Amino acid sequence: MAELRSYTKEELLSLKQQLDKQYASYKAQGLKLDMSRGKPGADQLAVSNGLLDAITSRDWEDDESNHSLEYRNYGLLTGIIECKRIFAKALGVEVDNVIVCGNSSLNLMFDYITQCMLTGSGGKPWKDQGHIKFLCPSPGYDRHFAIAEYYGMELIPVEMTPWGPDMDAVEELIKDPSVKGMFCVPKYSNPTGVTYSHKTVKRIAAMCPAADDFRIIWDNAYIIHDLTDNGDELDDIFDVLKKYGHEDMVIEFTSTSKISFPGAGVAALAASDRNIEMIKSRMSVQTIGYDKLNQYRHVKFYRNVDGIKKHMKLHRKILAPKFKCVVNQFEDKLSDLGIASWTDPKGGYFISLDVMPGTAKRVYQLCKECGITLTAAGATFPYGIDPEDKNLRIAPSYPPVDELMVATRILCICVKLAAIEKLLAEK
Repeated sequence: MAELRSYTKEELLSLKQQLDKQYASYKAQGLKLDMSRGKPGADQLAVSNGLLDAITSRDWEDDESNHSLEYRNYGLLTGIIECKRIFAKALGVEVDNVIVCGNSSLNLMFDYITQCMLTGSGGKPWKDQGHIKFLCPSPGYDRHFAIAEYYGMELIPVEMTPWGPDMDAVEELIKDPSVKGMFCVPKYSNPTGVTYSHKTVKRIAAMCPAADDFRIIWDNAYIIHDLTDNGDELDDIFDVLKKYGHEDMVIEFTSTSKISFPGAGVAALAASDRNIEMIKSRMSVQTIGYDKLNQYRHVKFYRNVDGIKKHMKLHRKILAPKFKCVVNQFEDKLSDLGIASWTDPKGGYFISLDVMPGTAKRVYQLCKECGITLTAAGATFPYGIDPEDKNLRIAPSYPPVDELMVATRILCICVKLAAIEKLLAEK
């Protein structure tokens, strides 16, 4: 099939007529299919049901150990030692450089940015430094952008490349002392699926920002979320930072949200000695301690990092066919038309779809009217504004494969219709 741009007006109108009929047929079915956010499907949640029985009253009967005395009581501000060991191993840091908290890494990121705003990250509070800015690799994670926007920061988009953020741009932007930080999803980035290259990680670690209180939010959400046997490898950021003496520049976050239960997992952060002490000082006022029983439940269920990796193979068995379904449909329905491109990631939770510039909002609207819920067009850019109106984040995880097949077929029809409408308007 030739590229759509080569079609005559008559050929475009003829193809549109065919697609309109297909679209109307699907619309008449009253479908309600959700591809909007990276939610685990029911089948994925089921593989973690053993967590519900991982600890019982028998664990505490006649138990005079620290478990009995402490895990059900106040205290242990930075988390239980067994859980800290697991996260330390996964993140490649020392146990003392890990804090294990509640169920949400997003909450930890918000809390840390709040700390920087109100009391600083070792210097003057950000709120007292006038107009401040934050770098936002784009397309990126909308909830990251929302945190910075909530505090009135200026969001500066930085183009994502196949190797990570455009580091030439980043290195130029950090010469401005009002630039206080950058968001990063370094492995299987949301939504592109890109893993930062060795060179990118090295350049990030070597940076010398004009602002000595510059902080990188290193959101390592998909650290072991591989879809293949040969998943991407990401350098341990703190190992590289140590070579330059820049350990204070990064705060790393992760969680089990897409390993166990999104609403009842365990989140953790890793940081330098200096940053850990500042965070602990704030936490000592904020809380007496997080849910240690949930932390212990996860330890009992997974036991160690190898146990988590084994568990992730169960997720992969469910997720990989869903990603393959979407990519195969794109290749079959869109590959020769010159109107779309997409990622085929080795892990993570998203596929990034670029449609014909100027049509993403129209594709989103057509899908919505046909009962297909997508993340809103523009959400992957600061302020919800995609300058080219072309990117859509596709989340294959939630629907069953049969529903996903239908949803993707409809999405492809919508991509074609929006492109034809644009081309006809240009004729």
